[in-house]
Amino acid sequence: MTERLLIRPLAATDSFAELTGLLNRAYQAQDERGIYFTAATQDEAATRRRALEGRCFVALDGVRIVGTVTAYDPSTPSECVWYQRAEVWRFGQFGVEPDYQNAGVGSRLMIALEAAARQAGARELALDTAEHATELIAFYQRRGFRPVGDVHWDDVDYRSVVLSKTL
Repeated sequence: MTERLLIRPLAATDSFAELTGLLNRAYQAQDERGIYFTAATQDEAATRRRALEGRCFVALDGVRIVGTVTAYDPSTPSECVWYQRAEVWRFGQFGVEPDYQNAGVGSRLMIALEAAARQAGARELALDTAEHATELIAFYQRRGFRPVGDVHWDDVDYRSVVLSKTL
């Protein structure tokens, strides 16, 4: 399945409605488990704002967007102390269509994300995820990310683990 994927930056012609639907579906299982991620219920305006604040990438199978991730450089404001470090890029809005999950799409997006961050001068790539999302934490740890702290966002009722990877 991943051999026919195209990973590229978000284009002006890409649909934020389509991207929003993908993110809502990608996070639905976590939402059903009681772990609230903003992407599970965000509307199109939030998707647009969050994607345009950073560098959004999409994975396409033909013309269908099947995955996405957005990278944020150190100049993007954040309450998280680790994200305020000059050498740290972070990412979010990382989602893959449920019927494409566990097929390598997420890994391909991560490879493209890491390459783009490295090329832009990042020395670390970081993210945060709910401390109860153990399968997501394990996915990132298999990719070389390590815990570096935690953060509690005002809009969620749990603590997030901050994970970072040296590039």
